Amino acid sequence: MKPYSVLLAASAGLMMAQQPSTPQVEKNPGAAVQAAVAPATGGGRRQQPRVTGPTPHFADGTVDLSGVWNGGGPIGDIAQGLPKGEKVPMTPEAEKIFKTRQSKDDPEANCLPTGVPRVAPYPWRIVQTPTHVFILFEGNIHSFRQIFVDGRKHQADPNPTWYGDSIGHYEGDTLVVDTVGYNDRSWFDFAGHPHTEQLHTIERYTRKDLGTLNVQTEIIDPGAYSKPFTLNFTANLRPKEEIMEYICQEDQKDAKHLIGFAGLN
Repeated sequence: MKPYSVLLAASAGLMMAQQPSTPQVEKNPGAAVQAAVAPATGGGRRQQPRVTGPTPHFADGTVDLSGVWNGGGPIGDIAQGLPKGEKVPMTPEAEKIFKTRQSKDDPEANCLPTGVPRVAPYPWRIVQTPTHVFILFEGNIHSFRQIFVDGRKHQADPNPTWYGDSIGHYEGDTLVVDTVGYNDRSWFDFAGHPHTEQLHTIERYTRKDLGTLNVQTEIIDPGAYSKPFTLNFTANLRPKEEIMEYICQEDQKDAKHLIGFAGLN
C-alpha cells in the first residue's frame, strides 16, 4: 500500500460536518449517488445520501456557498484530477525533486498546512461575509484560508505564506479566487508534487445545486511546470454535522523549558 493510501485509510474513522439548514435528501439514492457522497468515506465513517435542492442565494443574489463540505479532489496524486490522457507537465528540475521525496517529509504529515489545491480527506467549512470568504479546515492544524471579496487588488509584494494572498469575485453562481504569494513548502499531494514561489492559482467554486460544489483549479507555476494545467474535483455537502476539533502541533519544544508551578512562569 502506498504511504498516502495509509494516511487516507487512517482518516476514515473521522466524523464529518454540517450545514445549518434542513435540506431535502433523496429517499432511495442509488449506488452511484452513495459512491459520490465523499471520496474519503469508509471504515467507521457514516455515509449520507446526496443532498438535493436548488442552489441557494443570499438576498442580494450572491450565491451562498456556506456549509460544511467533504471532498478535496486528487489528494493522493494530482494526476487523478486531470482530464483523461493528460499528464502533469513537470519540468526536469521539478521531476528530480518529486522522485526523491519521502513520505516522512510530507508537511501535512508533520502538522503543517496543506496549501492549495490540497484539501481533503477531512471536512471543511465555507463561511461568507460581504467582504470575506473563509475556508475553515477540520484536519491537520485547524488552519484557515482568508479570501478578500471587497474589490481590493493583490498586495504589491506579499510575504510568502502557505495559503498565499487570495482575492475573489463572483461570476454568477461561481466564486473565482486568484491567489499569489505562496511559499514553496507545501506539497500538492501525498505523492509529493512540488511547486515554487512562482505558483499562481485560479480557483472556481461553483455550487451546482444545494448539495454539490464543483471546484476547478488552474495551476500556473513556470518554476516547476512547463505549462499551466487544470484540476477538477467535486465536494459534497455534509448536512447536520460539524467540523470536529483536531489537534496536531509541529515540533513543539517550549514546554520542557518551563520551570515551577503553573501560573508562575
